[in-house]
Amino acid sequence: MVQTSMIIATTAATVLTLGAAYALYFDYKRRHDPEFRKALKRDRKQYARSERAQKAAASAEQREVVAKAIRQVQLEGFPVDVEEKEVFFMQEVAQGEVLCQEGPERALDAALAFYKALKVYPQPGELISIYDKTVPKHVLDILAEMIATDGSIPISGAPPREPGLGVE
Repeated sequence: MVQTSMIIATTAATVLTLGAAYALYFDYKRRHDPEFRKALKRDRKQYARSERAQKAAASAEQREVVAKAIRQVQLEGFPVDVEEKEVFFMQEVAQGEVLCQEGPERALDAALAFYKALKVYPQPGELISIYDKTVPKHVLDILAEMIATDGSIPISGAPPREPGLGVE
């Protein structure tokens, strides 16, 4: 009578032996067959090319989403009264912090909230240095892209560009 444990042990040994044999065969082919090496190199290059293309497409899509979000925010407008600006600023910063805590999938929404707060803050350069210390990097990267796309936010004494020139 064959026990179950014996069957499992034999199967495991067979799988391990076949795995080791394939590894040895692969290593032999890699070392001795120039066509096999060329095929491996070609596959590596093709994989790297497709990875670069995917990253470029994702980056372009992200830029488009950011530009669309900025246009939407600019159409909504910002408060002009000092008290309204303070309340708006506090609301947006609090919302951004909550969204940061929800995880990376909400990074765009968090960055948008921080961007809105930045637009009404009187000294954006100071607020950006605070963001550098407190906001997670993935959100900060999106926020930096938003600032670069908008261009109307004066940073470190640089004069602001005309509003909306960065977003077309």
